[in-house]
Amino acid sequence: MTEQNQIGHQQAPVVSVKEWLLTNLILMIPLVNIVMMLVWAFSSNTNPNKANYFKATLILFVIYLVLAAAVVIFGIVAAN
Repeated sequence: MTEQNQIGHQQAPVVSVKEWLLTNLILMIPLVNIVMMLVWAFSSNTNPNKANYFKATLILFVIYLVLAAAVVIFGIVAAN
């Protein structure tokens, strides 16, 4: 990237391995994981890289939830 493109752009610090390990440990706790994903995705203090990761994770979570609901509804309709 040229120097001209870098002017005015701040780079977020790299998320360390230690921070990712702690994040993954927190995500193993039921219900807390969903709350923390929302906090990390939409908090202004969160590293932008981490925030984008959790925004993408939440989008996939909603897609999987909708697909699972569709399969259940299809199964109920097919059983009748």
